[in-house]
Order: sequence, then structure tokens, then C-alpha cells
Amino acid sequence: MLLNFSGKIVSLILKHRMNSIEKSVASPQEVQWETWRSLIEAGYETQFGKDHNFEKISSISDYQKLVPIHDYVGLLPYLNKTRKGESNVLWPGKIEWFAKSSGTTDAKSKFIPISQENLLDCHFKCGKDLLSIYLNRFDKEAEIFSGKSLVLGGAHAISEHDFGILEGDLSAIIIENLPIWVSWRRSPSKEVALMEEWEEKLDRMADESIKEDIRTIAGVPSWTTVLLRKVLEKTGKNHILEVWPNLELFMHGGVSFVPYKKDFETLIGGRINYLEIYNASEGFFAIQDIPERDDLLLTLDSGIFYEFVPIEFMHQENPKAYSLKKVKKNQVYAMIISTNSGLWRYNIGDTIEFTSINPYRIKIKGRTKHYINTFGEELMVENAEIALTEVCDELDLRFINFTAGPRIISNGACGYHEWLVEFEENHHKIDPKEVAQKLDIRLQSLNSDYQAKRYKNMVLQPLKINIAQRGLFYHWMKKSGKLGGQHKVPRLSNDPEILDNLLKENSKIHS
Repeated sequence: MLLNFSGKIVSLILKHRMNSIEKSVASPQEVQWETWRSLIEAGYETQFGKDHNFEKISSISDYQKLVPIHDYVGLLPYLNKTRKGESNVLWPGKIEWFAKSSGTTDAKSKFIPISQENLLDCHFKCGKDLLSIYLNRFDKEAEIFSGKSLVLGGAHAISEHDFGILEGDLSAIIIENLPIWVSWRRSPSKEVALMEEWEEKLDRMADESIKEDIRTIAGVPSWTTVLLRKVLEKTGKNHILEVWPNLELFMHGGVSFVPYKKDFETLIGGRINYLEIYNASEGFFAIQDIPERDDLLLTLDSGIFYEFVPIEFMHQENPKAYSLKKVKKNQVYAMIISTNSGLWRYNIGDTIEFTSINPYRIKIKGRTKHYINTFGEELMVENAEIALTEVCDELDLRFINFTAGPRIISNGACGYHEWLVEFEENHHKIDPKEVAQKLDIRLQSLNSDYQAKRYKNMVLQPLKINIAQRGLFYHWMKKSGKLGGQHKVPRLSNDPEILDNLLKENSKIHS
């Protein structure tokens, strides 16, 4: 009764938050300008601000001239000081929380600063925005707050280091700082949510959640399917709605949902709602605000100032970046952010495309390093995922995971793409040559650069498909210490090292 009553109050409050969301959508330039101005004012007395002459900045153009675009390595001197407990380095005061993120391109861990402003005004605020959008767009009342939300976090629990610094993955930091009214409504228990051993954690998570009235699920699609299968295995049920009949919403992010949607629908066994989010340790960037669309509304009033660099210019030493006012539709950009945690002109490593500029809606295209362009083909992850999904639908197959890379022959003048794909089906049922042929044709129809390079096999020869043994990618990630919600296999790369490692592991399993 208490849960239901408080749920109605929460629902009412969240519905009213929609007014602020609509205001930022109506005045995007003003909102972003105010965000930028408040960030610069906050940075005046920091070491970074003094080193980069913030006192001379009076316009965004000044800011772009005085502050270069940074990646994680470029900010390390400041981050290292901040992690040693120094105050006023990147952001006013002392930052005590750091989100541990392995990323998807570097084996080395990254430690992203999480200020109180970033936690409250970005991550928590956008979480409330997500629920407000859901309640308003779907015309929902308090049903989701009458039960619990199942949240799949990462695998790095909070640990305390010298100088009072606390580190863990973002989900652990959020759990540690959640208000009581939210903690009541989440599953699993804090003890299980913060476990680091991922396989045991999934097992305990399934045991606990089976007993709950789960109304919503939030997580990365790839790992959520693993959990849902475990729940069905433990309960002996055929579909998730037999276990949780009141389940109505899956909030997902981290990887494209396209390859997983049919699998989800089969596992769920009925209709529920799906909303995509775009968030990371660095910030909460976008929310799917209209169920019928497959793009996301950019969050503009969460302490993040955005800039965008056309992907073809990212190799330049100081590429020109555009604020929202000058972006164009159907152009792929690298996203640069300045945040209320002191990440100044930070290249997050993601690429996006604007599908609308009134309001500003985007699609995630992939990682700046996760594409293949060895021969000028500019094959993006989105192309690869859509093409493989459509080929699998045609052949009545389902893939679990894949990775691909370039192979160079003829002294670098010619080559081909080699793929390693793990399917749901027994590999004896699959003809790799048929899959490769259909995939190659589909990629050409989706990507004109790839099609041009495939012309008469002059630059690119037909791609090659290898069939992975069942469980290969899970086995490889476990062996590499990369089990957990935040870890993802790079699906495309100009460097075939990951592909080679997986092929070697695949041959060991096969033998």
C-alpha cells in the first residue's frame, strides 16, 4: 500500500518535469549558451582554467581557440592530480567519486571524475527526465512505481583509495548515492548489485528478482538477455511475462538494440514498451522521447555543452568543431563535450548523426575508432549491424555477437574484410559462403563507399565469414576479465588484433 501511494506522488512530480524538458527543446541555443557560460564561470579558478586563460574567454569562438580538443590521455595530468585529492584542478572543490570505465578501445581502465553537480544535475536529473518522458508519452500513471525496477549494473564495486577517493563503475556510484525512495524500488539488493564476480552476480540477481514484482528492466541488451534466460531456466517458464506479468518497460543502452529486438520479443512472450537511452560515465546525453521513432532527443540542460566535429576531419591536429547552431542533418560527427565534472572539450569517442534539428534528435553511429576505413570504405558499426540482422532474418538465423577487421593483400593495394560471427543455431546448419555473399550485397546497398570499393573487386574483394563456436565471445570476455554490463566486444576495427585473438581462441575450442 505504501509503495503504491508513494508511487502516485512520484508519478505526479515526474509528469510535471515535462514542462522543463519542453522549454529546453523550444529554446535549444539559449539553453546551451547558458550551460556553456555557467561552465566557464565555474572553471575560472581551476588549474585547468588558469592554464587555458579562461579569464580571456568571452565567446565560444574564444573557447575553441584557447582550449584544444582532448582525449583521456590528454587530460591525464589533471586527472592524476584530481585522483590524488587535489582541489580546484578540473572543477571547483574536491572530486571524491571516479567512475571506473574500461571503455571499448583500451584495455587500460579510465577513471572519469563525477562531481556532485554531475551526479545530481546530469545523471539523476536525466534519469528523472527519462521517466517523465515515459509517463507523458505513453500516457502512463503510477503502475511502474507500484512494483520494482530490475537494474543490471557493471562489475566494479566501490573501493576507497588514498586521499579519500572513491572509485567504482557508474552504476555502483549511482547505487551508493540513490535517494531512499528510489532504493526501495530497485532490484537486486545492494549487496548483490555491487558484487564483482559477474557469473555469481547474475545467478544471485536471478534468484532475488524472481521473487519480486518487476515492472521495469534497465540494462545493456546483450547482458540482459543472458539474465532473462537464466530466469527462465530457474523458473521453468517459457516466457518472462509468466514470471513478471506486470513488466511493461525495458530501458536499454550501450549497444544497438536492433540485433536483439526479436530475441527480446521471443523471451518476453508479449508486448512491453522499449525506450533507448544514451548515457556513459561522462554524462547522460539523449533519450528516446517518441516510441515510434528510432532516434533520441539530445538532453540540453544537464550541465553538458556539446560540440560536433565532422568525422572526416577528426584526423586533423585541431579540427573545426561546430556548436548546435551549425550542425546539419545526415552528417556523421564525433561528439565533443564540456561537462560539470571538468571534462573540457573532451572527445568521448562516439559518433552520432542528426536526424532532426528542430528539435535536435540523434542516432548513435558507433565509436570513432570502431569502423573500418583501411581502403576508404568507411564501414560504420551501424551498417554492419543492420546488414547482418537483415541477412539473418532472411535466412531464419540469429546471431549472438560478431567482430570484423580488414585483411590487406597485394602490397596494400587490395584486400577484404574478415568476419567472425557467433550464431544461436548449430554451426552445421549454416553455410558461411551463403551468409558472406548476402552480407556483402547488403553492405553495398547500405554504404555507397563500401559499394564503390567493391566495384569489380578492384580495391575490396568479397568478404569472408568465419563461424564461431557457441560461447566463444563469452568465454573470451571471461578469460580477458571483461565480464560485466559495461564491457562490449569491438565489432569493427581497423586493427585486426582482436579478430586474430578471437580466431585463435575459436580454433582452440574447435580442437
